[in-house]
Amino acid sequence: MPTEMSTPAAKPGSGFKPYIPASAHLPEMTARALIMGVLLGMVFGASSLYLVLKVGLTVSASIPVAVIAITLFRLGNKLGAKDATILENSITQTAGSAGESLAFGLGVTMPAILILGFDLEISRVMLVGCLGGLLGILLMIPMRRTMIVEKHDELKYPEGTACAEVLKAAATDSSREAAGEKNNPNAADDASKRAAIIFGGFGIGLLYKIANVALKGWKDTPEVVFGAPLKGGSLGAEVSPELLGVGYIIGPRIAAVMAAGGVMSYLLLIPMIKFFGDALSVPLAPGTKLISEMSSHDVRGAYILYIGAGAVAAGGLVSLARAMPTIWRSLSAGLSGLGKGAAAATAPLRTDQDIPMKWVVIGALAIIAVITFATPLHMNFLGALLILVFGFLFATVSSRLTGEIGSSSNPISGMTVATLLFTCLIFLIMGWTGGQYYVTALSVGAIVCIASSNAGTTSQDLKTGYIVGSTPRLQQYAILAGALSSALILGPILLKLNDSGTVYVPAAQVAPALQTDASKLTDTAQLQGPQADTDKGTYKVWHKNDNVGGPAGKYFVDNAGKAVYLVDPGINGAYNKRPDGTEVKKYDAPKAVLMSYIIKGILDQQLPWTLVLFGVMIALVLEMAGIPSLAFAVGVYLPLSSSAPLFVGGMIRWAVDRRNNKLEHNKNLSEEEKQAAGDRSSGVLLSSGYIAGGALAGIVIAFTAGILTDFDKKIGDWATANNPFFEGANANALSMIPYLLIAFALYWVAREKKAS
Repeated sequence: MPTEMSTPAAKPGSGFKPYIPASAHLPEMTARALIMGVLLGMVFGASSLYLVLKVGLTVSASIPVAVIAITLFRLGNKLGAKDATILENSITQTAGSAGESLAFGLGVTMPAILILGFDLEISRVMLVGCLGGLLGILLMIPMRRTMIVEKHDELKYPEGTACAEVLKAAATDSSREAAGEKNNPNAADDASKRAAIIFGGFGIGLLYKIANVALKGWKDTPEVVFGAPLKGGSLGAEVSPELLGVGYIIGPRIAAVMAAGGVMSYLLLIPMIKFFGDALSVPLAPGTKLISEMSSHDVRGAYILYIGAGAVAAGGLVSLARAMPTIWRSLSAGLSGLGKGAAAATAPLRTDQDIPMKWVVIGALAIIAVITFATPLHMNFLGALLILVFGFLFATVSSRLTGEIGSSSNPISGMTVATLLFTCLIFLIMGWTGGQYYVTALSVGAIVCIASSNAGTTSQDLKTGYIVGSTPRLQQYAILAGALSSALILGPILLKLNDSGTVYVPAAQVAPALQTDASKLTDTAQLQGPQADTDKGTYKVWHKNDNVGGPAGKYFVDNAGKAVYLVDPGINGAYNKRPDGTEVKKYDAPKAVLMSYIIKGILDQQLPWTLVLFGVMIALVLEMAGIPSLAFAVGVYLPLSSSAPLFVGGMIRWAVDRRNNKLEHNKNLSEEEKQAAGDRSSGVLLSSGYIAGGALAGIVIAFTAGILTDFDKKIGDWATANNPFFEGANANALSMIPYLLIAFALYWVAREKKAS
């Protein structure tokens, strides 16, 4: 993990001095700084949501946002605008970081409502995002003095400290003068080079994704399916820039462990199920057809997903249990320092001023009141009470863990699993097992998850501000604005991504005789997306909870009660072809699926527990062997095509770090200092650009799917008939050429120059 390098350690009361002294009053929370931060937060929030739906994880946006802000302000300076101070850059970075943490919380919880077959209203998503984000920030404020000030030498906040170093290295002349430093003539050039790398990566990722997916330039997921003795096994990789970048940033260890989980699924478990199951003459539950007739993807959908979900749940709980000593210390420290924020509100020093405690309390109580009474949430008093209790507990824990191990290793999903488990058990004891309580329990888990995630991000930003000399109160206002703004756009993006991949499967294919009592149905709906052009009728909506007569899920039925369509969602749906043969991209959303399984498993006891327990045992065996089970478990659940590119990115990071660490000027650095340097390197910046460009291109392509249907079909037909990179005997090999080019570019840019 990155650790503090150039900032002097400070013991409580030792008189630590920030980079910009408290007596200096530079421009800080200006309109341009706040607006830019909010906009960048939206951009990185959208790309993070796309990532969490695909692979169940996100990467910190703090350093990319800081570098982009520095560059844009410098560009404005060249055009005649006033030079931006380091404190303005800090405000921009603070506001811009909220989107990523909010996207993670929404992405691992809210899609579970769709997976369970219920409608996900935009009002619910926006309310959950806003309330959870604001609650997490407010709960962190009273703990700032304990976590950030008094524990400055103990809690390093790796990403926050690294971000402070980036801001200090690019400080403008006016900021250096206020800090008492000599002007650095190379600062502007260094900042420009770093920004050029991010923007270059963004452009490459954007153009690559458009050429690959929108224009069908080459096959986007090369795959090889094996025969005996590995019958049913397969190898594939999604050749996308965003997953390559994620793999580079998370590093070789976690990337390799995740890919190993995918290898177990696709080259061991699936072939084993085919080997033993091909001779069966009846379907093996929970599968609905003979194993001999199943493809590898069918086997994964029927069996492997449950094994993977069990492993993910066990891995999350194990990571939470491992952190229990820290959790207890965190809670004790948080409670002991709870009252100290009130004194800071009237502190004479600018760098010691928080939002007044009375407004923190009023704001938190107002949020709980809105949670209780807001109609779209269908919440009750018990649910609001659980949110308050778990929210405070895990916001405290998240803030402390972020300081110790960084945001990337913070077990937020484990905390969410624990919240959902306890909530569902309480609901079960109360006898609340109907469909409405599915949604209520998920809303509790979602708000707690978002609050925990945002509390960790807030503490990390406050650490950055503490080092550079920002005003905490202004940072807190900035991240509140960033969280609120991102919450307003992430809901529509989530629903649109789902709609773009939704398939309306004719009921005649999956449940030909399915019928219900239409008089009991009140909700109506129409087809959305490309299929709406062929059927503009209005149907009644039926949420079917069992597998009798057809798969559980959401159906459109006619006025007589006959099922017309099974509505297969874009998030974790089972059907990837529309009736006209058009292929659609689905989002696996591994952690959201886990949340849906917990709901079904506890409230309705509908899970195939044998398969789930197989997954639990896999996680426990890995923990006994000293291997991080959660990363492996996510790999078991994900398609190998998603974890393989993470492995490629991780191996590039390994090769780059191995080469860079042998350079003369790096030989005397400690392992922690080498890790910190790697986390601020050109490779991380280019990877961040790949992620943002590729993910945003994916979102735009999804948004235009219903508008450009004819174009997409025409270009697809042409590519199938004429493009050997897209279709044909050599398409798998040829499609690797452009991918290897961007992989080599990443390696080349990440290499450090030898010291002259």
